[in-house]
Amino acid sequence: VEPIAGLDLNLTLDLELQMLAEKLLLGKDGAVVALDPNNGDVLVMASNPSFDQNDFIGGISSKKWRALLAHPGKPMTNKAIQAEYPPASTYKIITSIAGLEEKLIDLHSTAFCPGFMKYGNRVYRCWHKQGHGEVDVIEALAQSCDVFYYQTGDKVGVDVLAQYALGCGLGKKTGIALANERKGLVPTAAWKKKRFKETWQGGETLSIAIGQGYNLVTPLQMAVLASAVGNGGTLYRPRVVTSIENEDAQVIKRIEPEIIGGLPASKETLATVRKGLLNVVHGERGTARRIRLKDVQIAGKTGTAQVFSIKKGEQIDTENLDYHLRDHAWFICYAPAENPVIAISVIIEHGEHGSSAAAPVAGELVRHYMQSISTPNENEN
Repeated sequence: VEPIAGLDLNLTLDLELQMLAEKLLLGKDGAVVALDPNNGDVLVMASNPSFDQNDFIGGISSKKWRALLAHPGKPMTNKAIQAEYPPASTYKIITSIAGLEEKLIDLHSTAFCPGFMKYGNRVYRCWHKQGHGEVDVIEALAQSCDVFYYQTGDKVGVDVLAQYALGCGLGKKTGIALANERKGLVPTAAWKKKRFKETWQGGETLSIAIGQGYNLVTPLQMAVLASAVGNGGTLYRPRVVTSIENEDAQVIKRIEPEIIGGLPASKETLATVRKGLLNVVHGERGTARRIRLKDVQIAGKTGTAQVFSIKKGEQIDTENLDYHLRDHAWFICYAPAENPVIAISVIIEHGEHGSSAAAPVAGELVRHYMQSISTPNENEN
């Protein structure tokens, strides 16, 4: 039987960048997503561990199939769109937007961080045990001060935080043209009542405000958020195919960029948030200052997501935790900071610290991409 030519899909992927992302993920569990903030094009979508698709040709053996299903790293899951994680401190972008837009904080609002905050009969700790001292919203973002966001989240409240999170694209599918995308979770007081038959507690809002608690996001959602903050507020639907061609190279369908909304933030609010994110990398005490590049300004946010809850009064030796109990490491960013051409989301499962495990992956991708677009391959059409 003579073969019949199929249709060609013209993909948005940057092959070199995709291969680099996969290389940077070797030996790690996690995902990387890179988007063009100006149209939603997916430049990279990598998930690790992966599997050899050739194993499925002619039918996979039951032994190999069982091994794939039993693998603790879940190679059959596309973690970029199907794995859901607490957003950790990357969520402080949402809390900042909500606090500023609701006029509960402004550029001059400060909080004193001694390394903890008492709330009710509990003590909520900041990740920086010695405390950050007096910080405003820009420095709170740059240094990821938990105490500032405990206070801001308490003022805003869980249901208003949820409105802003939904407005920023969390808690719902992005609508990317790939199967089985998950929508994450944006909790509300009503959701908890329905799910657990329990009343929402004020302390839970503090956890939500720093991206812990019931919050769940996908790496793709966080890349879309980083893109929108970077491009001035436009939420694009992520796109993997630009056009479909027949065997004669005639375009039979174009897939145009699609705007799916705008961030619920004024220009002034976004300018403040963007300044904080720039200081994450370029500020004196920014949590990702190690990944600074000489020629390109990167704006981003680190995050360290707890995998399990620590009970009141419990002392945990975090240095010697089992691998599967260690924190997940997040970093989301866009670059160049003024007019971004790339936005990236990186999650390294059990990588412990966003600054040391996830940020360097993004930094390397930014460096490579900026180099490649400044010296394009002469052989390319």
